[in-house]
Parts: sequence; structure tokens; C-alpha cells
Amino acid sequence: MTACFAVWRGRERPSVKFWAFSVAGAVLVAAFALTHSEAGSGFGDLMMLGAVILCGLGYAEGAVLSRRLGGWQTISWALALALPVTVPLTLFYAPAGWPEVGADAWLALAYVSLFSMWIGFIFWYRGLAQGGIAAVGQLQLLQPFFGLLLAALLLHEQVQPAMLAVMAGVLLCVVGAKRFAR
Repeated sequence: MTACFAVWRGRERPSVKFWAFSVAGAVLVAAFALTHSEAGSGFGDLMMLGAVILCGLGYAEGAVLSRRLGGWQTISWALALALPVTVPLTLFYAPAGWPEVGADAWLALAYVSLFSMWIGFIFWYRGLAQGGIAAVGQLQLLQPFFGLLLAALLLHEQVQPAMLAVMAGVLLCVVGAKRFAR
């Protein structure tokens, strides 16, 4: 989706070979996810599809803005403009007993807020803006597999040979897409 929005918002024109590698990588990730998941709700699947579309738009738009404003300014403005929506939603969904929330949870929230939602996006937007939205956005295809690998390392989840095979295929697709992006 990020590559699709790179065409619309970023005025990028990747080659046909890029699209072949990009679609192949996306199909591999989707097929792996569908064959290794339990039956879920249709509503949940639609929400996930909506999130994928909106994130692709957000990444492409953030990269376009980063070309003019810079990475830290773009994410800072995005977070500031989101406050009127996020603060009321946070208060609405907050747990009934604030004292029940431990210090570890507050530290985790602070870490995710600072590093994942601010510092991480500074570099992500800069990378998208400099390396090309469509080309750099292909790295997102590797995210599910990094998550699975972290689960194996940290939570001792079992790594299946199919996971490694699909991950190798996706890696080849990402490299191919990056090579033919321009």
C-alpha cells in the first residue's frame, strides 16, 4: 500500500519489474499469514485491511512532507495534530483504577511513545523521503518475520521451516523490488 500511495502522493513511477517483485512479496506475506492463522472475525480482518491502507497513506504522506519539513518536524506535527483525538479516546478507554497500572506499564508506555512513535518515525520518514517511498517502503514486508523471530528469541516460540522459507522468498522480493524501484 505504501508503494501505491508513493505513486499517487509522491509522484514516483516504479518500473514494472518493481511491481512484480512487490506484489510477489505481498502475496507471500499474505499467504503465510492466512495459512498460519486461526479463523478470525471478518470484522477484525476488515479493520486490519483498513489499518494497512491508512498506514500506507500515512507513510507516503509523511515522507512527502519530510522532503519539505524534515523528519522530526513531520512526526512532531502529526502527533500534535492527533492530540485532540487521542486524548479524549485515551481518557474514555482508560482503566477504571489508575493506581492499578504499575510503574513497569508506565515505563513501557513512555518507551513506546518516545522511541517507536517519535524517534523511530524521524528516521523512517527521512529514509522514505531520501531513498524513495516505494523502494524503502518494501522493507515493511519483512516486519511480520522480524516479529516472529523476536518471538522466537524472547519468548522461545518455535521457528518453523516454512517461516524461514517464506522469509527468504520475501527477502528476495524486497531486494528485487529495491533494485528495480527506479
